[in-house]
Amino acid sequence: MLKFKNLRSSLLLICLLIVTVISGCSTKMNPTTTTIHNETNVTEKQSSIILSTTTSTENSGLLDFLLPVFSEDTGIEVKVVAVGTGQALKMGEDGEADLLLVHSKTSEEKFVEEGHGIERFDVMYNDFVLVGPKADPLNITKEAPSDILNAFSIIQEKQGIFISRGDDSGTHKVELKLWSDMNIEPTGNWYVSAGQGMGAVLQMADELMGYTLTDRATYLSMKNTLELDIIVEGDKKLFNQYGIIAVNPEKNDKIDLEAAEKFIDWILSQKGQSLIESFGKDIFGQSLFIPNAK
Repeated sequence: MLKFKNLRSSLLLICLLIVTVISGCSTKMNPTTTTIHNETNVTEKQSSIILSTTTSTENSGLLDFLLPVFSEDTGIEVKVVAVGTGQALKMGEDGEADLLLVHSKTSEEKFVEEGHGIERFDVMYNDFVLVGPKADPLNITKEAPSDILNAFSIIQEKQGIFISRGDDSGTHKVELKLWSDMNIEPTGNWYVSAGQGMGAVLQMADELMGYTLTDRATYLSMKNTLELDIIVEGDKKLFNQYGIIAVNPEKNDKIDLEAAEKFIDWILSQKGQSLIESFGKDIFGQSLFIPNAK
């Protein structure tokens, strides 16, 4: 019996020693695990920039395609504010964005000349198209399939419903120039100034069975939800160039010029340009934007 008790005592002592060792190891490991976790959190902290851009780049899905890749490559988060080009440029003037991706070259060059931006770069282009009801009640596809001025003249003469962006966007600026080139001031019940982005205007044109000027990318991205066809395309006047500009950091001490320039370098790089070229091919059989960085 004594031997049994001694054996039992020995076993209990061994068990206690094992528990003590395990507890000690566990206590020592916990701080190390916490430290690694904290270091990981510090590493994953990202800087962020504000990109003020047009509704066409957002509505088309291009930014949803590009930005995750950029963030993965650089660790920089991009917050997008999609407005008309006029509003985007105003945001830059007020120092409310780090960089701009817009499509009104004359206005962009003026923006830089006035000291609001650092430098402007060509990024990509596509084209504008006139879209309208599949039935084309004004018969524009036969009378002016590639002549946008003639098409606008027909719409005005026949008082066909035309939906204008009416928001000082790049698309709106192009539309107004086309009317101006014909010395026409569009007024009347037939001319609807929406004050909306491209996607909303396409939906309005669809509902009202009207015509509107749109960038090709946004139209193609929404085509399956609309009863609108391309009515006029291929006119050189419908060329649509996009540019990118870093905002002058003197506009706001919160502007992150270094991160903005990293984005510019990335989107102008071979990788960025290749991604732009590939966007849309799998769904539409064509690139929605053609890269042309120099």
